[in-house]
Amino acid sequence: MGDVHPRDADDADDDGEPGDLARFASALRATSEQPDPLRRPALLSELCVELLDLSGASITLSDGSGNIRATWWSSDPVAGQLAETQYDLGDGPCHTALLLNAPVLAADLTQSTDARRWPVFAQQAMELGVRAVFSLPLGSEASVIGTLDLYSKRAGLLSRRNLRFGLLAADAITLALLEGHARNQGTQPDATVGSGPHSWLESAETDHTEVHQATGMIMYILDLDAQQALSRLRAHAFSHDQTLSQAARDVIHRRVVLDE
Repeated sequence: MGDVHPRDADDADDDGEPGDLARFASALRATSEQPDPLRRPALLSELCVELLDLSGASITLSDGSGNIRATWWSSDPVAGQLAETQYDLGDGPCHTALLLNAPVLAADLTQSTDARRWPVFAQQAMELGVRAVFSLPLGSEASVIGTLDLYSKRAGLLSRRNLRFGLLAADAITLALLEGHARNQGTQPDATVGSGPHSWLESAETDHTEVHQATGMIMYILDLDAQQALSRLRAHAFSHDQTLSQAARDVIHRRVVLDE
């Protein structure tokens, strides 16, 4: 499977072959025939990787306040690590897309503009061999429930055609998530519901349970709110070259002395 290649300005605006959109629409219809809506988001993401000629993808869910809550799915270890890196740092294209509720296209993490926006994330992404990341919000104009994150091992712009396909896939993934939530709750899907699939997908948070527990301990001991406590935990993890989960375990097992 190839990677998106650098394009000049003319090629970046190319709409692609006339049959591309029909092919994409046909693939979307075939995916929609999958009887289990929980399987559809992964199939749609895999479709993006294949048709957009990218390296991998992941789906992350939001806590409703611009932060990653959990990684729902990843196509490969690198995609999973990129999502976890952004969760650990509280920074990166995914977080920016959640905050802006708009696509964030980091076409060249080796280039100064993108690298300056997320310097630590850019460095860690490049260590994984990633050169471009494209984060597309999932949800509606009123509420963002997560992101579809696509990555490439080579720097380069998304063409107008590929961005359009990616946004179509993001819309389809949103509907599949909401349909799965509605089916689980015995209700009708509603793309305007602020809570989205959050309560339904709590199982996706399993790997982050220790982080929530440690955050609660820091809140209690230092009298901080949740965001301040999480920021304190992230700062400790970063300064000790740990993942957020490793730092959380240190807090839980009292290997870290918490003070002002």
